[in-house]
Formats: sequence, C-alpha cells, structure tokens
Amino acid sequence: MQPVHVTVWNAAATGAVAVPAVFVHGIFTWGEDAAYGFAAQRPLADTRPLLLVDRRGYGSSPDTARSDFEADAEDLVRLLNDCPDGAHLVGHSHGGLAAMLAAGRRPRAVRSLALIQPSAFRAASDHPAVRELLDRVEMPVGTEEPVRPDGAGSRQEPPRQQELDPAEYLRLSTEGLGMAMPEPTPERLRAVRTSMRERPVWEADPPLEPLAAASWPKLVVSGTWQDAPEPYRRYAGEPLLACAEAVADRIGARRLRVPGYYPHTQHPAEVNAALRALWS
Repeated sequence: MQPVHVTVWNAAATGAVAVPAVFVHGIFTWGEDAAYGFAAQRPLADTRPLLLVDRRGYGSSPDTARSDFEADAEDLVRLLNDCPDGAHLVGHSHGGLAAMLAAGRRPRAVRSLALIQPSAFRAASDHPAVRELLDRVEMPVGTEEPVRPDGAGSRQEPPRQQELDPAEYLRLSTEGLGMAMPEPTPERLRAVRTSMRERPVWEADPPLEPLAAASWPKLVVSGTWQDAPEPYRRYAGEPLLACAEAVADRIGARRLRVPGYYPHTQHPAEVNAALRALWS
C-alpha cells in the first residue's frame, strides 16, 4: 500500500500507449487542484492512466511533521515499482525536484521525464539570480520573506513559520506579490501549512549525471515570466528560469517556454501537446 494518496484518472486504459503518467505537484496545492495543480491536464487521460500524487501533508495524503523531498522521492520510487511497464514522470516546482531524485534512483522504471520549473537550485548555484536567492534565504531567522508559490522563496524555519497564520502567509505570498489569492479553503490552508514546514529545496543535490546518462526523453518547461508581477518575477521567476536552463542543458532535455509563469495552468494546451509528444 502506498503511503500517499494517488488520484487515478482512466485506470481502465489498456494497450500499447497505456503506460501511466505520474504527476507530482509543487507547494500550496495537491494533485488535482485547479489553481496550482494538474486539473488542466485531465484531457491527457484519454489514452493512458494519469496518477496524480498528493505529497505527504497535501490533498488526501496523511499529515507529516515536515515535508521532505527525500521522503517524496522514496514515495515516487514505491509508486514506480508498482508500475510493471514503468511510467512517465511529470513534476512541477518541488514535485519536479522529487521527480528528479526518484528518476535518478530508479531510472529503469522511467519512460520519460518532464520538469515544469523544477526547484533544483543547486543545478544553477553559480547564476547571479540563484546566488541572490541563496544569499537571501541564509539571512538570520526572523528577517525572511514569505515563500513564493512557485517554489522560490525564503528560508523555512519551522518554529518561526508556524507563528504566522497560514491564511496570512498565503495572502503575503500571492497578493503581496501582485497576484490573485486563491480561496483559503481548509484544503488550501492545510497545503499552505505543510509548505511552511517544507525542508528547504536548496539542500537537495539533484542527480544530474544519471539523468543525463538515461536514454529516455526529457523535457523542461518554464514560463517566459515577461508578464509576471515585478516582485514575483524577481524573487521567483529569475531563479526558476536559471534552474530550468541549467537543468535542461545538463541533462540534455528539450526546452519549452510558454507565456506567463504557471505553464501548466495558464497555457495547458501547449504544455499538454508537449507532453503527448514526449510520451509518444
């Protein structure tokens, strides 16, 4: 039995093209969420099962004291082990980092890897925008700014973050950066609370060499960020674009850029078409 909840769309799909696709979400969200998750990818279930993972502490998965990319990666490895013909992996933000770690540990179970603005900051640690981010998050506890919804943000010290109300944290991380705030439902606030306790993703060491050596196709997707609110573009967009470029270059992935800053929710037709092409 999986330690996390997995939503399955089109479980009955069979045939040569029915290898499942596993989707792994980022922060403030869950698998089938319309705001930041993969609701807009549901049309891709017309030919194959889609497995939408709720990471620990998100959606319908059990609570966790602290979300951790290492635990997420092990959960994905267990799920891959349950797929007899392997699976396509798709990860966004923190979920992209977990997908990279899982693919590096179980490459023979992976059929393709798609990363949407992965939070793999060590892959681009020499880029000025990423260096600025890392310098900012190493500030003394108590001076940090809220985490960004796309995965770039402040140092996340659980004792300090838990002092802030999740609804206010969500507001600061969205309206505070010029974006619309999603409705603060109990499910959303639980996701925010978990995100506030996430292990910092910049502690991860993405497995770039084994991913580059793998023969399966790879895709890295990002927005262009030209129409993003300026604070969001500066604090999140520039570091995430640097990560996308570095990861794509270092693992030999095809690069896709679409307008905006949430590719799979703002421009699902283009992202879905790219995923179909990757899977074929």
